[in-house]
Amino acid sequence: MKVAVLGAGAIGAYVGAALHRAGADVHLVARGPHLAAMRQHGVRVLSPRGDFTARTHATDDPADIGPVDFVFLGLKANSYAACGPLIEPLLHESTAVIAAQNGIPWWYFHRHGGPHEGHRIESVDPGGAVSAVLAPERAVGCVVYAATELEGPGVVRHLEGTRFSIGEPDRSRSARCAAFSEAMVAGGLKCPVEPELRGDIWIKLLGNISFNPISALARATMREMCLHGGTRRVIEIMMNETLAVAAALGCEPDISVERRLAGAERVGDHRTSTLQDLERGKPLELDVLLAAVVELADITGVPVPTLRTVHAISDLLALRTAA
Repeated sequence: MKVAVLGAGAIGAYVGAALHRAGADVHLVARGPHLAAMRQHGVRVLSPRGDFTARTHATDDPADIGPVDFVFLGLKANSYAACGPLIEPLLHESTAVIAAQNGIPWWYFHRHGGPHEGHRIESVDPGGAVSAVLAPERAVGCVVYAATELEGPGVVRHLEGTRFSIGEPDRSRSARCAAFSEAMVAGGLKCPVEPELRGDIWIKLLGNISFNPISALARATMREMCLHGGTRRVIEIMMNETLAVAAALGCEPDISVERRLAGAERVGDHRTSTLQDLERGKPLELDVLLAAVVELADITGVPVPTLRTVHAISDLLALRTAA
């Protein structure tokens, strides 16, 4: 199995190192000091489950790699439309793209069935720009439940979680999903193939759609947001509105809002990825988290006044950050 990790940051390098340990032919695409360190020393993984080093090929030029069986996409979703020159050299006719993104994916309605079959979500696939680069037929969904961070160039700190749930848009148990899952498990990770992966997408989104924008607006950690009564109530309302949109699309995730809040509180003083991006002056990945659900509320007729309010304010913050 030949795998390219496009965007070998904290999550991508962690997955690449695990797959390399399983015997896969792994190639990491990165840049800057992180790339230089991986070229010289490999990927060093520091984990409560045991430290290890994976010495695998790393490059900034996908043309050095050539076509692969799987591309693990570790880029932020707001980079997808522009990744054409990077991903094109990696593709052959049956290359699968494992899209490890937060939020609503561009392929959501591909082979979904029902009245919205094939609908394009403008906020995540503006003008079809993402679908033009990443054909939905290549997509395998992936919901990441692992937490990692780059402790330094070439050094990944694994904090918690090892589950990477994957699934086909058409809900089938495909051979490509089975092969990728087997390799991930051999590398020490959990990788269940979920026919109803959209349920996992909504469960994770419950946290991302609320905690991520609020953390950026309030400059607050997970624990601080959960313990502040008014903010906790706003987050609860946002989660309930999100579940109502999911239900209107025929998806009812098996989780309660209170349970989701309790889990978030246990995380402690963690800064969300959106807050970290804000602090580093990076673009805020809010379209797939928040704008997409507001758009889905429009097509389903579900009232989401609190989501709309937080989206309006956080969108202004995102525009100011990008300026």
